[in-house]
Amino acid sequence: MNDSRGGNTYDILIRGAEVVDGTGTPRYTADLAIAGGLIARIGDLSGARGREEVAAQGLTLTPGFIDAHTHDDRVMLSDGGMAAKVSQGVTTVIGGNCGISLAPMPPLRDGVPVPPLDLLDGSGRWYRYPRFRDYLDGLRAQPAATNCAMLVGHTNLRVIEMDDIGRPATDSEVLRMRAHVEEAMEAGAIGVSTGLAYAPSAAATIEEVIEVCRPLSARQGLYCTHMRDEGDTVMESLEESFRVGRELGVPVVISHHKVVGMANHGRSVETLARISAQMKRQAICLDCYPYNASSTILTHDLVDGASRVIVTWSRTLPQYTGRDLDEVARELGCGLHEAVDRLQPAGAIYFRMDDADVQRILQFDETMIGSDGLPHDEKPHPRLWGTFPRVLGHYVRGLGLFALEKAVHKMTGLTAARFGLAGRGVLREGAPADVVLLDAGRVEDRATFAQPVAASAGIHTVWTNGQAVWRNGQPTGARPGQVLHRTP
Repeated sequence: MNDSRGGNTYDILIRGAEVVDGTGTPRYTADLAIAGGLIARIGDLSGARGREEVAAQGLTLTPGFIDAHTHDDRVMLSDGGMAAKVSQGVTTVIGGNCGISLAPMPPLRDGVPVPPLDLLDGSGRWYRYPRFRDYLDGLRAQPAATNCAMLVGHTNLRVIEMDDIGRPATDSEVLRMRAHVEEAMEAGAIGVSTGLAYAPSAAATIEEVIEVCRPLSARQGLYCTHMRDEGDTVMESLEESFRVGRELGVPVVISHHKVVGMANHGRSVETLARISAQMKRQAICLDCYPYNASSTILTHDLVDGASRVIVTWSRTLPQYTGRDLDEVARELGCGLHEAVDRLQPAGAIYFRMDDADVQRILQFDETMIGSDGLPHDEKPHPRLWGTFPRVLGHYVRGLGLFALEKAVHKMTGLTAARFGLAGRGVLREGAPADVVLLDAGRVEDRATFAQPVAASAGIHTVWTNGQAVWRNGQPTGARPGQVLHRTP
């Protein structure tokens, strides 16, 4: 650990930082050296030199943040600088969530993808990869600024293999969908995601899901789920999710855990108690974003349960992007339901959660942090740009919800362990150099619902695999990201 007398020269030498290493243990002061894309030394390196040296006194060094829940499948190819992510310290993203992935390529209906597949690409031009292997090869050939680990979406498989997605799958359709899962897992997918709350998959029985996901068992892949319901029947949806993991013998990830609707405010006490109890019997984890509003496609059901709705995009009436649905309906001279119909296809932000539930879920020991941002929305939810600094600023420094060390663990070491990303999420010698240098006393989100595209304050420099990807308030242009695999 001590290099105070040696004459070693490293690629990068960061001097005098406060180190929060991702394990949850107390911070300490040290130097950190990077060589060949790896963390070479941590300790007193006063006798060493760096080809590039960074004075980090008064700043905090953490592992690169791992976004546990993204929809970055396309943006990694179409805008690989990943400014929305690297600007907040994210160096690894988990993609293919909510049953939606960019591969395998679904057929288009009336020239466009079936919702919610249009959240990744409304035109359908980017749905160009027949096999999951083709997509991962595309990511390797054209790396992004961040690493990625990818799930294959169950919704894609239903749209590909079923002539009527409004019914349960037949045995033959299940077998064909299972073959896609097998191909994806062989290619390097880390698991399967479902979006059972969305129309294309709502008719799927849990037996269908289990049988389609059978290939997960042999490889200990993950089952990640946007559950069937997060409102009145949230407990039943949890039990359904647990059953998939039990029958397949694989870990379950409860995506963007929340309880929605005024009648369900406070029920996180119930859901977290049930999750905690079941964790003693099977592998379960969950992620959460630090906001009391969600965002997805615009639907009647979600509008009915929201206190406020903001339109994030509309292909038919784009002039209403960023406007409250109430205002849109008044200008159109119609009711809310007719306004929803006239805006289609469209997306929206929904205010349906209670702050106390958000805080309780965030504070739960096993909760990882995921943004669930939608990078292709014209007026996106601010979580796309602000999630991680919001946790560090508002919830750590502002509310004192938990210590900085615990917050960083939720963003790094915990996520790496649950997703099986070997070597990531911690600052230790020999690990890949995914590193963030930040000002812990100043870091905060600047993205708001009114102005959602804004880089956060206090993020000094971000390195992915030893290369700077964010510096001086802007992307560097480097794209050293790798496709990561799961190590159970």
